[in-house]
Amino acid sequence: MAPAKTFTIKLNEQIANEFSAHQQYVACAVFYDSEALPQLARFFYRQAIEERGHAMMMVQFLLDTDAEVTTPGVEAPRSLFADIVEPITLALEQEQRVSAQINELAATAREAGDYTSEQFIQWFIKEQTEEVATISGLLRVAERSREDSGNIEDFVAREHPGNERGDPTAPNAAGSE
Repeated sequence: MAPAKTFTIKLNEQIANEFSAHQQYVACAVFYDSEALPQLARFFYRQAIEERGHAMMMVQFLLDTDAEVTTPGVEAPRSLFADIVEPITLALEQEQRVSAQINELAATAREAGDYTSEQFIQWFIKEQTEEVATISGLLRVAERSREDSGNIEDFVAREHPGNERGDPTAPNAAGSE
């Protein structure tokens, strides 16, 4: 059964938002790479891949439900930052915005009586809660480490080493298998 048309339209918009987030995180990672901050760079490269994965999960859902999929273009991301805190502040704002967008998707599905789409989007609600918490914590450490970037590099190496395993409850991503 195809998703409600209103949900399909909004999910295609969200695919664009996720690809935009991917590009923004690549820009943050490149900034940190250029500042010789490899732990922050690695963190944001991983975040970029994760955002791309979210977009591809949404694509796969639309494909699986015979809904229309549009392939969006995205605007160029912001790539110039004044200090090490600014990209993380931007990332938190982005994650908060995405959380609101995901909640709006859930409301759209529920209002349309589209319970399949509502169930699909529930995983993303949980994921956004985790993302906002992670970036909020990172921002607090970055603000304390503004004058000594070694502190945040140590924090990221210790707390976000990048060896997390994929979530077995995550939706399948297009092209992953």
